Amino acid sequence: MIVCITEKPSVGRDIARILGANSQRPGYYEGNGYCVTWTFGHLCELKEPADYTPAWRRWTFGALPMIPAKFGIRLKNDRGIEQQFNTIKTLIDACDEVINCGDAGQEGELIQRWVMQKAGCRKPVKRLWVSSLTDEAVKEGFAALRDQSDYERLYTAGLCRAIGDWLLGINATRLYSLKFGTDRQILSIGRVQTPTLALVVNRQAEIENFVPKDSWEVRTKYRDTVFTATLKPFDDELKAQAVLDDIRPLPLEVTDISKKKGKEAPPRLFDLTSLQVECNKKFGMSADLTLKTIQSLYEKKLTTYPRVDTTYLTDDMYPKCPGILRSLTPYAGLTAPLLGEKLRKSKKVFDNSKVTDHHAIIPTGQPVTPGLSLEEKRVFHTIALRFISCFYPDCVFEQTAVSANVGKYTFKATGRVIVDPGWKTVYGKGKESKPAQGEGEEETAVLPAFTVGESGPHDPLLGKKTTQPPKYYTEGTLLKAMETAGTTVDDEDLRESLKANGIGRPSTRAAIIETLYKRGYIRHERKSLRATQAGIDLISLIKEDLLKSAKLTGIWESRLRQIERGSYSATEFIAQLKQMVMEITTAVMRDTSNRRITAQTADAPAETKKQGAKSKEAPKDKKSKTDKTDKTE
Repeated sequence: MIVCITEKPSVGRDIARILGANSQRPGYYEGNGYCVTWTFGHLCELKEPADYTPAWRRWTFGALPMIPAKFGIRLKNDRGIEQQFNTIKTLIDACDEVINCGDAGQEGELIQRWVMQKAGCRKPVKRLWVSSLTDEAVKEGFAALRDQSDYERLYTAGLCRAIGDWLLGINATRLYSLKFGTDRQILSIGRVQTPTLALVVNRQAEIENFVPKDSWEVRTKYRDTVFTATLKPFDDELKAQAVLDDIRPLPLEVTDISKKKGKEAPPRLFDLTSLQVECNKKFGMSADLTLKTIQSLYEKKLTTYPRVDTTYLTDDMYPKCPGILRSLTPYAGLTAPLLGEKLRKSKKVFDNSKVTDHHAIIPTGQPVTPGLSLEEKRVFHTIALRFISCFYPDCVFEQTAVSANVGKYTFKATGRVIVDPGWKTVYGKGKESKPAQGEGEEETAVLPAFTVGESGPHDPLLGKKTTQPPKYYTEGTLLKAMETAGTTVDDEDLRESLKANGIGRPSTRAAIIETLYKRGYIRHERKSLRATQAGIDLISLIKEDLLKSAKLTGIWESRLRQIERGSYSATEFIAQLKQMVMEITTAVMRDTSNRRITAQTADAPAETKKQGAKSKEAPKDKKSKTDKTDKTE
């Protein structure tokens, strides 16, 4: 008998149907030589401090830093979880082979490995690895099962991440709460959440401390076209006005006209972060809601695996793309021009070297089921249009630049005209024409027909510009900042290269933002994010850059990815983390500033509040939420 362990009952039900295990039993399906059971996400977790030694139950300086000689796992204290775990253990004990059917990613691997480890599994284990849950993909996956040992590095990276979050989250939270908290209130610190909060706090400080600066550009209007002087903008309005007075009586003469064609490639396919950014910008959807929605579409077999950080497809997906396009019948008007000829194959779409575990998010080719929620419709529509557009030609435009002289001063006007909209027709942008970047506000998109040597009167004017502060983060722009470790970039190629040092994983970034809301460290103000006073005070309190620097945290994230690839030592990673925790503990304990802040977390358990005035003892582990939440980055 073969036992298959999935991550959710719904996935277990589908796999059981495909395998012919049609007899339902309590906690599993049976039939055709298979038993298909499931977890409910994490059934196991790293042990709490008090599980290692009773002395660690109390929140005291003497217990810090808490560094177990060997980390262990425990079953979560929940009756339903215990019951399901016992079912899984009984099936493992009775089977000949286990197939790990967990989500095909780092977290999914960790969930299943811990359950099998806790169950004492000694049976041979195979791994099902699929990028979608369609019947075809699942059948192909079962026909190409691999040994679990092939994914050892993936598990090791996930384990290192969990241990790192435990070491830093629990130790730093207790340390800062004891040292700087008021009335025993908890100051939550996390390996990813604190640098993310620092991004919001620092941006807010930039805005509040921003001093606007005025400058003046010399412009002139000739034949209803605004020309801008190539002079550096003036800080002094009177100096700019003097130039205006100089050129007013002189004619403008056209000295050069240049035209060149340019191309704009289709936007890249979606990874999870870019999808969350797009849905936040277009529909105001939170990162968490977008993740839940795309997960639902994945489980309904309409889209591929969502927790990905690549925007590329593998070459073996290319032959499947015509069928996927044909399945998008609501978009037949857009797909028809593509299906009549060989599909375009761009290196910006298909590149095996840019794909590790899973490819970009695309439709699966399954018919869209009725009854989708509004959010599901919006997210699927966004993914479908992006997928269709990547097979369209580049948008071709013509850039025109006209140079002119007025006396000793040179002026320039530019305009852009769409020659062939290409992929922009997918988005209904086929007729747009716009000024080139950096042109004056009044410049025209389409320039009149000028000739070299023509001249005539013109109307000089001053263009006043005022420097603007950076914008407050939205959830979308904060996700981008997390992905690039705080570096602001719009260029897609540069963004790809910065992902290696991003903070958090695509699957956890939404949860990190939600955690900051729950802690009371950030809040919504319309569409933007603002740091609360508690969040500002916490970041100002932390002097250790390793705790709040997105760039430094990004280095640790990069090392976790290297562990997954086998190019960095897990032992060295954990050793460095332990050293860092000890150094931070020493530095904070030596602080003599007597600083104090109040930052009551929004989800602090009632037991903590009651005990706060009486002792430094933490709530009992079975009731405490604090240690559990602080381990999750």
